Amino acid sequence: MTEQRPYTYTVLRYVHDARAGEMLNVGIVLHVAAEHRLLVKTRHTHGRLKDAFPDLDGEAFRGAMRAVERAIRAVAEDVAATTLLSGQGDAASYARKAMAADDSALQWSSVGSGLTNDAEATLERLFERLVRRNDDRTVRRRVDEEVWRPVREKLAERNVQVPFEPKVIAGSLDSITFEHAWKNGSWHVYEPVSLDLADRDGIMAKTHRWLGHLAAVQDGAQDPLKLHFILGAPQDPALEPAYRRAVALFRQAALDPEVLEEGDVDALVARIEDEVRAHHDEVGGRH
Repeated sequence: MTEQRPYTYTVLRYVHDARAGEMLNVGIVLHVAAEHRLLVKTRHTHGRLKDAFPDLDGEAFRGAMRAVERAIRAVAEDVAATTLLSGQGDAASYARKAMAADDSALQWSSVGSGLTNDAEATLERLFERLVRRNDDRTVRRRVDEEVWRPVREKLAERNVQVPFEPKVIAGSLDSITFEHAWKNGSWHVYEPVSLDLADRDGIMAKTHRWLGHLAAVQDGAQDPLKLHFILGAPQDPALEPAYRRAVALFRQAALDPEVLEEGDVDALVARIEDEVRAHHDEVGGRH
């Protein structure tokens, strides 16, 4: 029986919209230290990505994949030639040597590991499981605006005219523009956030980006503010634990937001209606 040897791997992700947490896996780098081997496999077609992200530049994407493969293979030559070097890193560290971590659309995941007696077969298995697995069943993910749509439609059904306008909160290091805000003594701000993403990492990444933005603008929130987040749940029931964790994190965020879920929309709309009508009555009484 062929000896099982430890390996590490990292996933190459195409991040279409960092703020929205929209990403798809597009490649695998695998390192087997005992064999001084570094292998790479990337997506050569972009059909699934175009389905998910219609504005994707297909030619630029294919060129980027070719460039990543060339860079990884150059590092692989060094790994094969230098025994000392090959024992000092894992797949993620070598991948970053080939393509440094930055703010580009291509990002490396954290490192994974396992045992293999056939590096090529393991690379193919990982590629099938982590990259190709959904090629024949691309799921359309809901965007933020689709989480807001029921609120907008129910307000229209009730003939509630809310004077929404953008509200900018600018801190010393960052700023956020909230599109759905109106003022009634204090600012009432409503922000839809779709967590209907492909995996736990996407849900957590989007959640933590929001937490970071809120913390960065907290020192600039001078006006009285009532911030409400309306969170959209993932379609995949297996992601419910990640979604629940995200809900809990949002509830602990800076600016003390109220966190609502899609089942709370009717109650939210009724509350907005009461507040708007009370505001109109108060303004009318002054004239």
